[in-house]
Amino acid sequence: MISQGLVKLILSWIEEDAPLGDVTTEALIDKGVAVKAVVLAKDDGYACCLADFAEALNALGLRARALKADGEPFHRGEVLMEITGDARVVLVLERSLLNALSYLMGVVRETRRVVELVRSVNPRVRVAATRKTIPGLRMLVKKAVSVGGADTHRLSLSDAILIKDNHLAIIGDVEAAVRRAKAKSTFMHKVEVEVSNADDAVKAVKAGADAVLVDNATPQQLREVIERLKAEGLRDRVIVEASGGVKPENIALYAEADPDVISTSHITMRASPVDISLEVIEVIKNQETPSDGT
Repeated sequence: MISQGLVKLILSWIEEDAPLGDVTTEALIDKGVAVKAVVLAKDDGYACCLADFAEALNALGLRARALKADGEPFHRGEVLMEITGDARVVLVLERSLLNALSYLMGVVRETRRVVELVRSVNPRVRVAATRKTIPGLRMLVKKAVSVGGADTHRLSLSDAILIKDNHLAIIGDVEAAVRRAKAKSTFMHKVEVEVSNADDAVKAVKAGADAVLVDNATPQQLREVIERLKAEGLRDRVIVEASGGVKPENIALYAEADPDVISTSHITMRASPVDISLEVIEVIKNQETPSDGT
């Protein structure tokens, strides 16, 4: 599950951010001091992964509680999570926790915006993410995409066969690549192939491709590929995915061309983070009182 992997991920963040300890906190905060803190929204957005992080923090010895469910809207000033426990642990985790949550919730917000743009033009078209994600955060980012209403696409290279331009540069032929992939893969794996023109799209479908990825095409070029597939009687046999150069400013034009899927890295790589902060609201106890020498 995500939360199990999160514990290891959070520990790696601590190692990165405080390899020899948090010298500021250790100089100022005595051992045994416990605090109650809250994650506070300073911006409007939609919750994501709060429960996952709360579970991971609990496994690390804190007491954390998510106050918003995945996809639930929130507004500036609302409390998103409560965290209670060792002050030193809370403070060493503060920035890494906020960075991750603000980014993930930004992905949700931007994904929702892009999905709504497409649905307003062509409700049939599905928006999908790509594998362009920050290393180490793939599953969290894909969850954020899903919470935002888009398709995750492949979670990893193990999920499906997607024949890209560099595969074709080595194999040399669209039809040969598709036939070879179909022959060597399980029936459970779909085979998709990247194409740049209508001729290759037709060849790919006739060779048995389940999907074609029309990459870096203009909306008009995408429309021409789809019309050609219709003319050949092949449109209903294949999923058409548009990708490459897609952004909010032009995604409606791609949706009007009527592909099945529009995939874009914009929602994961260019989403603005949601502004949040962590505020200590109570010092609960001090188990070790510094000696005054008397």
